[in-house]
Amino acid sequence: MTGLLASICSVEEAAIALHAGADIIDCKDPSRGALGALDLDRIAAIVDYVNGERPVSATLGDLPPDPKRIQAAVRNTADCGVDYIKLGLFDEPTAASCIRALEEECRHNQLIAVCFADRFDPTPLLPLLSTQGFHGVMIDTAEKQNGRLTDLWTLDRLGRFVDQAQRLGLVCGLAGRLTLDDIPSLLPLNADYLGFRSALCVAGRTSRVDREAMLRARDALPLRHDTTTTLTPHRATR
Repeated sequence: MTGLLASICSVEEAAIALHAGADIIDCKDPSRGALGALDLDRIAAIVDYVNGERPVSATLGDLPPDPKRIQAAVRNTADCGVDYIKLGLFDEPTAASCIRALEEECRHNQLIAVCFADRFDPTPLLPLLSTQGFHGVMIDTAEKQNGRLTDLWTLDRLGRFVDQAQRLGLVCGLAGRLTLDDIPSLLPLNADYLGFRSALCVAGRTSRVDREAMLRARDALPLRHDTTTTLTPHRATR
């Protein structure tokens, strides 16, 4: 069953997402790039507010491929009490070495690798992500002006990616300027979650979250959460 990941940047937006029924509350600062990181104090405040009612994820920022810097960011973000940590693989030549460098962090945290449809094809990295202990993988877009995810990859290609990731035991999410109109065509792919920011806002991804848009997204997706929801891989059956 496909869940709703709502990217928020404040306790106030977290309240809207929580009460509208988002399955995952995702901490992100959209003014700082594709995976812009919130200040640690703000992440901790959001975790405290959600108080275990939903899983909380947080992005590390648009970091360079520096394993030591990524390791430090993982540890600092984990100290905020989040359930999942999302880190970007922006650079194809260094992606594999960054994944290998995070083996220790994977033992203690649920890491989600975020790859970008407008940068490179991450499909060959899926077996490595699985063997290194990553919890999941997500396809997003790095440069929002380059188009939506569904403009860059066909539904067939997205479906094959979801299928392979899940067969390897990875949670798989889709995001990248998705609109609510994309939901009916994406649901048959059986991704574990769909991620939204722009479609939930009043006027673009850096504006405030709109409660009515959040409710429309919730109504368009299956209701999957309860107070003990965790994001666990389900094996593909296609």
